[in-house]
Amino acid sequence: MLPPPLEPGFRPAALANRAFAAEASMPVRIALEQADGSVFHFSKSILPHQHPGAEYNFLYLERLIKFLLWSRGGFRVFFDGPADLGARLAKHFKETASGKFDADIMGERIYERPFAVVTTKDIPPARATTTPLGRHWDGYRIGFDLGASDRKAAAVIDGKAVFSEETIWNPVPQTDPQWHFDQIMDSLKRAAEHLPRVDAIGGSAAGVYVNNHVRVASLFRGVPPELFKTRVNALFLELKRAWDGIPFEVVNDGEVTALAGSMALGQNAVLGIAMGSSLAAGFVTPEGNITSWLNELAFAPVDFNPSSTVDEWSGDRGCGAAYFSQQCLGRWLPAAGIETPAEMPLPEKLKYAQKLMEQKDPRVEKIYQSIGICFGYAVAHYAEFYDFKHVLALGRVTTGAGGDIIINKAKEVLRLEFPELSTRIAFHVPDEKDKRHGQAVAAASLPAISL
Repeated sequence: MLPPPLEPGFRPAALANRAFAAEASMPVRIALEQADGSVFHFSKSILPHQHPGAEYNFLYLERLIKFLLWSRGGFRVFFDGPADLGARLAKHFKETASGKFDADIMGERIYERPFAVVTTKDIPPARATTTPLGRHWDGYRIGFDLGASDRKAAAVIDGKAVFSEETIWNPVPQTDPQWHFDQIMDSLKRAAEHLPRVDAIGGSAAGVYVNNHVRVASLFRGVPPELFKTRVNALFLELKRAWDGIPFEVVNDGEVTALAGSMALGQNAVLGIAMGSSLAAGFVTPEGNITSWLNELAFAPVDFNPSSTVDEWSGDRGCGAAYFSQQCLGRWLPAAGIETPAEMPLPEKLKYAQKLMEQKDPRVEKIYQSIGICFGYAVAHYAEFYDFKHVLALGRVTTGAGGDIIINKAKEVLRLEFPELSTRIAFHVPDEKDKRHGQAVAAASLPAISL
């Protein structure tokens, strides 16, 4: 294993699963069901009861289902395997803090159904749908991208950006949804000043969105639950009405990451990873479509070290956001021997680290090396669940020379540990402007304009 300089205890999920699979011989089946009737099947193997390591079967299955829930999504998990393991899995999602978090988000918040783990041999048949995403460039359009530290807006005419702007904001602690509405509206109006009219608006935002309804979004974490239900849930429908009901489409920022990469590369089978205030991910299939998957890899585990970093929201350990976002950079600064004021916000810590990179400070290089090594192992892990040939890496963390180190280290990991993936997967990094504004421009292409 290639150890990350600042995370010596890192235990890559890809290596742990590979070692487990080498000994596993008892087949099990898992299926996840979504509210629209989609059902996703997975066939794996676990250790037989007599194997001395059989005690690890539960941990393997729990981490696997955790990853599947946040990559695919589902309110019901079907498990065709030993009854005792099925019972432990059901208990985990009912009684443990991290399991209850996943169950609540998946069940009540996203799919609005009670969450359940069902042990059965009678798993429903697989069903899935994919749909084209974006690529509409006709007319006068606005695209926006909402992150936790900045929001971006672009004015686009027949596929060409004529204006783009980035505005610093801090939405997470805000308790009044009207504040969010006004801030987003301000960016839209500023972009509209550069267009003769507005025919459509497309948006990219961190979180889970279903038919323009906000299901789960860290941007609105400060809003009380009741206000979230009554105002935030339909906030983008309210914005649409404010723009006279023109075509208006909002999707997860990770999906737009993948869309931007697919369009820029002229290729499909793209996994997009945006390393910003958190981790966003999206997937364009080999056919050029998106799926009903969640692709919320910020919560998907990549480190199986039981003492790894605790995610501030879910309370779970080893989740992607802790390794591929401003969060990891902030926590690794002290480990690299770089002191910053405790009250300094993460975006400012990132800017400071980037300034040190410009000065070729070897201490901060270790941070980017650590991110890159962890990223390489994570890409190998993602390849177990996604059929991709291209990885697009963007976001504030990849800006500047540090981004080159991240990609080079990720490639080194694949070359040394996963040579079959190294020859199959290509890494891509957009230019600096596309890194910062490409998602807003791509988001503008989301809505179709009715003739």
